[in-house]
Amino acid sequence: MDSVPYLALASALAGLGLAAFYFRAVQAAPPGTGRMVMIMTEIQKGSRAFLNQQYRWVAGFVVVMAVLIPVVTGVALSFVSYLMGAVLSAGAGYAGMTVATMANARTTNAARGGSAPALRVAFRGGAVMGFAVAGLALLGLSFTYLLFVEWLEADDAFEIFTAFGLGASSIALFSRVGGGIYTKAADVGADLVGKVEAGIPEDDPRNPATIADNVGDNVGDVAGMGADLFESYSGSIIAPVALTAFTFALGANEITGGLSEVVQNRLLVFPLAVAFVGMIAAIIGSFAVRGSAGTDVKSLSRQLHMGTNVAMGLTVVGTLVVGGLLFGGDGVGGGNWYGLPVSVIGGLLAGWAIGKVAEIWTSDHYRPVRKIAAQSETGPATTVLSGLSAGMVSVAASVVLIGAGVLVAYWGGQQTLGGTAFAGVYGIAVAAVGMLATTGVVVSVDAYGPIADNAGGIAEMSELDPSVREVTDALDSLGNTTAAIAKGFAVGSAALTALALFKSFEVALARAAAEGGEVFELSLDIGRVDVFIGLFLGAMLPFLFAALTIDAVGRAANKMIEEVRRQFRDIPGLREGKEGVSPDSARCVAISTKASLREMMLPGALAVVVPLVIGFVDVDSLGGFLAGALVTGFSLAIFMANAGGAWDNAKKYIEAGHHGGKGSDPHKAAVVGDTVGDPFKDTSGPAMNILIKVMTIVSLVFASAFV
Repeated sequence: MDSVPYLALASALAGLGLAAFYFRAVQAAPPGTGRMVMIMTEIQKGSRAFLNQQYRWVAGFVVVMAVLIPVVTGVALSFVSYLMGAVLSAGAGYAGMTVATMANARTTNAARGGSAPALRVAFRGGAVMGFAVAGLALLGLSFTYLLFVEWLEADDAFEIFTAFGLGASSIALFSRVGGGIYTKAADVGADLVGKVEAGIPEDDPRNPATIADNVGDNVGDVAGMGADLFESYSGSIIAPVALTAFTFALGANEITGGLSEVVQNRLLVFPLAVAFVGMIAAIIGSFAVRGSAGTDVKSLSRQLHMGTNVAMGLTVVGTLVVGGLLFGGDGVGGGNWYGLPVSVIGGLLAGWAIGKVAEIWTSDHYRPVRKIAAQSETGPATTVLSGLSAGMVSVAASVVLIGAGVLVAYWGGQQTLGGTAFAGVYGIAVAAVGMLATTGVVVSVDAYGPIADNAGGIAEMSELDPSVREVTDALDSLGNTTAAIAKGFAVGSAALTALALFKSFEVALARAAAEGGEVFELSLDIGRVDVFIGLFLGAMLPFLFAALTIDAVGRAANKMIEEVRRQFRDIPGLREGKEGVSPDSARCVAISTKASLREMMLPGALAVVVPLVIGFVDVDSLGGFLAGALVTGFSLAIFMANAGGAWDNAKKYIEAGHHGGKGSDPHKAAVVGDTVGDPFKDTSGPAMNILIKVMTIVSLVFASAFV
């Protein structure tokens, strides 16, 4: 049992070693023609410039929080783990962005030889992001646990451990919001002026916003997504550890059911054990994605998902073994050792099922996307309405699945640990770990999408044979679906993690009050006016957050649209494609960078400031607030991600030759639907799962100050 944190640390290093291996494999692939290398270099420069500026802006916020946390909470060393979480999260995003901007031209060049080599290069580029995220997160968590809990045996060791999650959340929130605003401002500007007004193809080299659009894919869908999953993965492990530590520290047998110290220690390391199993499984699973013949999306999908399926199967087996070793044999717990492994496996399957719902509602192989494409024949209004309804229906299916997952996880916890509420909630907490245990390969499949998207843009701008663009379009269409699946895992785990963190927050309040000689119990009685008001405020905030981020995209896109129109109007021969005439792409990159950095601050600060203000006014209101935000935030995240993905793939389905094909009136209607969906799926929706966890973990870290 004492070896579990060391095994987790070793597996994290193995994951980082695999990331280095894939990095070298991508680096060794030929980048193509001089024109392709030049475009790749421009995208790299724009991406680096944005991230450098963004991290400088966010660094100020991080420093303020690093000072504020120990001052307000009285836990002096908490700033160390907070900074560690922030720095590693930023590092994971930067590493992923660096390799993605190397892999894009190499994927385009590989696509000249068919879909199989292109799939291999794009997946390996994504795998660097995937294993950098999982490896750095698990490395930071296991090292923090060993340092403060095992080696130093620090006072308030678990409060220090929890601050790691807040550091990761701080970077994730601003990375997702800032990167999402950047990428969608450029995308919307490029699409509306280029495809709709000027009638030129997507990623046409004449369009000044094309380079900015490709930069956005990397800073939003790679760096932002990496920070998002880093935070999700870290939070899922922190939640059950914090719940166990704070509950046992309270010392109430009626809560724990009289579980022994031996059980407590095993419950503390069980999440790290599951993470260890998942990391090894993901490493093995990544080698199952080989890339073979077959250009249709279904064939490519089978190849890409093979890695995830292998990793999931190995995780199931490994979790059963770990559960038997920790909770079987010597009669530890309630005797039913299989309960907690069932909780983990239930979470893993619920995450997979939510991802499958996303695939059904966002893939053009299923009815919802084809229905949206058919509705485009009657104009943009019906296209938008059909996408909205598809997204809403997908919420119903996802909520049912998350409810089933919660029930299974709760039952599993009580089977092993007895019939207490703590046992059930612990089961829910480790279900979130199960959902994200295979993060390495899940993120690999997700990050592959933006690389394929960039590859298509480079093929168009380099004026390669149309057959190359056909290959990259097939890869990109699949990428929209894999992105929606990964978002399903992220938001599903967010719901379970937030619930466990909420319970930890409740226990932390009671413990802080007990240390002051008082008795405090958080109330969630909606008959109380303060709880009722908090519930409605929490239900409102995700909508306000979504509105702020969508408005931010609209304002930034407006500047981009005006600039593209100006260049088409003022640069002679640009729109006609006259030889020797090129657009001022750097101007568009600068517009997106400036607008996104300015616009990200208010929504980001809202997630931290609002729960602190409510908590210092009335703690019961804060409890209602967190509950309301969890429910509406989860639903909005699913709705936005799936509606946006459905609109995007409906457009691509038409571009493949259905319903009139490119340039037709249905295609123009589908472009409008895709434009509406862009901030849904890539800005507001993905940031929603970070929002609900940031507010919960902020409340947990500052719980002692509230009472």
